[in-house]
Amino acid sequence: MKRYFPQITLLLVAILAYGLLIPRLGFYWDDLPISWIRYQLGAEALTRYFSTNRPVWGLLYQVTTSVIPDEPIYWQIFALIWRWLGAVIVFAIVEKLWKGKPRLALGVALLFLVYPGFAQQWSAFLYSHFFIVLFFFLLSYLLMLRVMQEPNRYWKLTALGLLFSALNLWMMEYFYVLELMRVGVILTALRGEAMSLRERAMRTFKLWLPYLIVFILAILSRLFIFNNQVYGIGLGDSLKSAPLETIINLARNIRFTLTLVLRDAWMQVTQLPNIASAESILNSYYVVVALAVLVLVAGLLLTLREENPQQQDSRAQRRYFASLSMTSDSLWMIGLGIFTLLLSGWPFWLVGFVPSLAWPASRFTLPFMFGVSLLFAGIINLIPWERIRIALLVSLVAFAVGKQFLTANEYAQDWQTQKDLFWQLAWRAPSIAPDTAIIMNEGALEYYADNSLSPVVNWVYAPEKRGEDIDYVLLYPTTRLRSDALPKLEPDLPIFTEYLAGQFHGNTSQALAIYFMPPGCMRILDPDVDRVNRSIPEQSLMRFASRLTNYELISSESISQMPKPYYPEPTHGWCYYFQKADLARQFKQWDEVVSLGDAAFDEGLGPADPSERFVFIEGYAHVGDWSRAVELSAESFSESELMSAPLCRLWERVEAETAENAERDALSESKRIEALAEIWSLLTCNP
Repeated sequence: MKRYFPQITLLLVAILAYGLLIPRLGFYWDDLPISWIRYQLGAEALTRYFSTNRPVWGLLYQVTTSVIPDEPIYWQIFALIWRWLGAVIVFAIVEKLWKGKPRLALGVALLFLVYPGFAQQWSAFLYSHFFIVLFFFLLSYLLMLRVMQEPNRYWKLTALGLLFSALNLWMMEYFYVLELMRVGVILTALRGEAMSLRERAMRTFKLWLPYLIVFILAILSRLFIFNNQVYGIGLGDSLKSAPLETIINLARNIRFTLTLVLRDAWMQVTQLPNIASAESILNSYYVVVALAVLVLVAGLLLTLREENPQQQDSRAQRRYFASLSMTSDSLWMIGLGIFTLLLSGWPFWLVGFVPSLAWPASRFTLPFMFGVSLLFAGIINLIPWERIRIALLVSLVAFAVGKQFLTANEYAQDWQTQKDLFWQLAWRAPSIAPDTAIIMNEGALEYYADNSLSPVVNWVYAPEKRGEDIDYVLLYPTTRLRSDALPKLEPDLPIFTEYLAGQFHGNTSQALAIYFMPPGCMRILDPDVDRVNRSIPEQSLMRFASRLTNYELISSESISQMPKPYYPEPTHGWCYYFQKADLARQFKQWDEVVSLGDAAFDEGLGPADPSERFVFIEGYAHVGDWSRAVELSAESFSESELMSAPLCRLWERVEAETAENAERDALSESKRIEALAEIWSLLTCNP
């Protein structure tokens, strides 16, 4: 059992970092469009999706999605397992390169496992496939190292190594250039063998040659067979037009990237949580998790024994030779780490991408994880005092695990917020006409783009739809304005969106503008009222988009079907009553609006946004409860003076719509006039 302690330790650390909140985690970012394409549109649609971008990788999705259902918990566990297996392979590689140094190997594997620069582990549907490819890449290195130790199994191990190397090269480009790291790994493995420089070069070349041939074939296939990648290499044109400027910018990009992955990524772990915040209970688990990792890792590292290269009788001699060996090991590890880092960024530098720690660009730090781990472990290993080495390594790992745990909590909250959005939309709009564009503000959700959310709209409102025509699309105007997807925020303009697996054809006159900024409820914006609602930030463009809302696209017939991952249905709180009341308002069912308002207020519920009272103000006014309508108006205005203009617009509509009925009843007309006078005075409206 002791033989597997490092692997078990890596698994426990992986669970503490990434697995504690798995039941609360969901689908994020590209998880949603790809899973929707596969599970709803079918395997053929998935093939089309990948046909112009990584078709071999698409075959991997075909395999995994035929086994794993469309439920987040399975994909979260699946991704965690592959992240752990990658660290296990890293441990095995380092242990073979630095024989008799299990503690050093475990240190590298732990740093690799919890590297804080990459903070998207929980987009599990997408990144489980990244980690499978990374596993293939690392496994090819391990098999090559085994060939050096077991020459009698050369053909079998080399064939397997070439297969996994080819899978990495043909599936995706993230770890493409890292294939050249193989030279550094071979030289590191041969460092202790006595041979001339020529013999060393020949031995390295012979070991590398089969993999070099596969690498060259992969390059040729991309150049002449499969050359329709989404991202083309843009450095060549720049070098021709402005060579000096291009080289300078490239050097700056490389320096920035290395600073980012080496310094800035690890500085994140020093950002301790605010225990006094609203999430104080969950944040307190940060300390628990970090302490658990400290005890676990420190205990194992102290029990692992490392072999000394010399067995002299003198204690001083043993220390001297151990120090020399440790320094040599560290320098080789640092050198290999630097070499690996310099190779890691070319898939992005060549196309002009700059890695970032922000979502979603932190995915570009993935190829740097191995090099960073080698470099950090090598530097730590130079420290002559064993306890300080262990304390520093364990502290880095513990803080990184804590940071990953806090990020997991953010993902869990975002998944719940996103589920709330679509439940509220389904409550408010039981049915939406096909070919409708939903225009929504950006900023409510952290880990979703608008093209992440469009599939969910289709999943909810067209669950049985197949084929290449897409019925619904969700657009952020701040992202899509002045493109084919959203030419202008004006009526009667065509909308076109290409989803690779399908197309959406619509029109700006067939649109719904929705505003969602938790803790406020989702609101379908009112063309009359919300165009002057200054509580909606101007930069969101949603005040302008509100003019496009077409209520006729919504019917009361319930056809929406929430996807299985979105259950259970949230508790019917304030937002439920608000959405159902707004639906009733649309069809002028004023008694229903009032009934829902009475039920909500009787339960002690209330709005997070003062404009959420508007539907009830209108309802109470239409049934003749003018005092209640004025009271709610005063409450909204007292919470924010920004409510003045939209309340004035609302009451202008109320005045116009209630005039005919009020004239039939003198008493009702008197109360109406009194209420209107009070409102005009309160809000300084111009009646």
